[in-house]
Amino acid sequence: MASRAKATILDIAREAGVSKSTVSLVLQGSGLIRPETAVKVRKAIEDVGYVYNRGAANLRKAHSNVIGMVINDLTNPFFAELAVGMERVFQAAGIVPFIANTAENPVRQEEVLKSLMEQGVAGLIVSPARGTTPGAFRRIEAAGVPVVFAMRRLPESRIPAIAPDNHRGAYLATQHLIGKGHRRLAFFGGSSDLVVYHDRLGGFIEACETLGIPAANRTIVEGETSRRGGMACLETALAAAEPPTAALCFNDAVAFGVMLALRKRGLEAGADFAVVGFDDVAEAEHYMPALTSVAVDTAGLGERAAHVMLKMIQSRTTRAEDHIGAVSLAVRESCGPDRNARDAGMGDAA
Repeated sequence: MASRAKATILDIAREAGVSKSTVSLVLQGSGLIRPETAVKVRKAIEDVGYVYNRGAANLRKAHSNVIGMVINDLTNPFFAELAVGMERVFQAAGIVPFIANTAENPVRQEEVLKSLMEQGVAGLIVSPARGTTPGAFRRIEAAGVPVVFAMRRLPESRIPAIAPDNHRGAYLATQHLIGKGHRRLAFFGGSSDLVVYHDRLGGFIEACETLGIPAANRTIVEGETSRRGGMACLETALAAAEPPTAALCFNDAVAFGVMLALRKRGLEAGADFAVVGFDDVAEAEHYMPALTSVAVDTAGLGERAAHVMLKMIQSRTTRAEDHIGAVSLAVRESCGPDRNARDAGMGDAA
C-alpha cells in the first residue's frame, strides 16, 4: 500500500485495477463511469490515502478564469492606479480579477494566497508585503501557478518582476535638486528590508557622489511609506544641527506628508524646502504646490503585468522576462526657484 504522502493517481489505478484516465474521471465527478467502477475507485482512493487537490486540477485544465491581484497597500493611490491598469486588461480578456489588500502584512498575505490557491486561480500578480520571506512563494511555484511580481521583487527569486527603473528615477530626481543649488540633501521614507528601497536609495547616493555632495551632507531617514511617515521624516531631519534644504522622498505619499509637516511649521514646499516624490500619482499634479515627481507610467506598468500574466497562462509557463519600465521627471512647483539664481537676485521660477 502506498504511503499517504506519496500516493498518486497511478497508485489508485493499480489498487483498483483500472486506467489512470478512469481514476481522473472519477475524481472529476464524471457521469461517464459505471457506478460499480466508481465505487471501486473511491475505495482505492481511501485505501491509498490519496488527497485530491481540486485547485491544481482546475489549473491543469485551465478552466479557471480568475486571477488574483494581491496588493500590499491599496490605500496608497499609486497601487490603486496600478491595479486599475491590470484590471482594464483582464476585463478586456474576459478574465475575472480578484483584488486583495494585504496592508503590508506578510501573515495576511499568506492567508490571501492560500485562499486564492484553494479557489483554483489561474495566476497571481503580487506586490509583496514588507517582511515577505524569499520562500513565501515556493509552494505556489511548485504547484505550477504563474506568478508575476509588480513593483517589488524578492532577493534570490526567479519570479518575473514588472517595475520602473527605480535607480535611474532616483538619480534624475537627485540631479535635479543638486542642479537647483541644494548642497544638503535628504532621502526620506522606506526601509532597508525592501529591494526597491535599495534601488532608489542607490540612485540618490550615486547622484550625490557623482555631483560632489559629500556623505556628511546627506541625511537618510527610514520611515513608513505614507503621509504619516513623511511627516515623521521631516521632523527628524529638521532637528539636526545642519538640516537638509531638499529631499527626495521614497514615494509621493511620503512627499505629501513632508509638505503637510512643512505647512504645520509655517513653511512651504518650494519656497522654503524642496521636495521631490516618486511615482507621479494623479494627485501630484493637483497638489498645492504641485509636486515634482518621478513619473513611472503607473497604469502602463499595471497593463504590462497583466499582459505578461495572460501570456504565461496561455503558454502554460511560470517563466517570463523581467520588465524595467522607463522613467522621467515631471517638474512642477515643489522644488521652487533655482537657489543659485535666487542668490544672484534673479528669482528665476522653476
